[in-house]
Amino acid sequence: MTMPYDAVSELSDEALLVLYAKGDSLAAQVLSRRFLPRVLAHATRVLKDQAEAEDVAQEAMLRLWKIAPDWRAGEAQVTTWMYRVTANLCTDRIRKRRSVPLDAAPEPEDDTPSAGEAMQDAARAQALNAALMELPERQRQAVALRHLEGLSNPEIAEILDCGVEAVESLIARGKRALTKILQGKREELGYVDE
Repeated sequence: MTMPYDAVSELSDEALLVLYAKGDSLAAQVLSRRFLPRVLAHATRVLKDQAEAEDVAQEAMLRLWKIAPDWRAGEAQVTTWMYRVTANLCTDRIRKRRSVPLDAAPEPEDDTPSAGEAMQDAARAQALNAALMELPERQRQAVALRHLEGLSNPEIAEILDCGVEAVESLIARGKRALTKILQGKREELGYVDE
């Protein structure tokens, strides 16, 4: 006696896999409808190539059908297993794409700053920190929270227990003071007017 489609579609993934392993084609249809769209979408997002994603989805489903008779219930969820298999298949595809002869591979760009740039950046940071220390405490806090920590003015107002206008004023006065303090060091720090 075969179960009606509605009843089969209500079963868990594991129960469907057990039924499929016993030869139930309706269970295979339900599992396919349940998993194929998800697996295909995941593979498409990872690979960014519809044709390759379709191949991966098909291979993942084939592997599910092969594992069905040996499925050990309770060890893993079927969905977890499917996503893991899909991810591994995608990774294999990406690795194959990358396998180009070493001679043909372009030289990677080096984004690390040169020693001179690193020294200049360190000198600038040190000069800024020294200049910040010359500011009154609330100006120093407001400028640091806004421009070094990236907080918004309302967040700073809450931290400093004052209004947003007061924060804006503190930041403006602090920036003017920093400009004045650092003005004589522009050339030394590598800031040249063009």
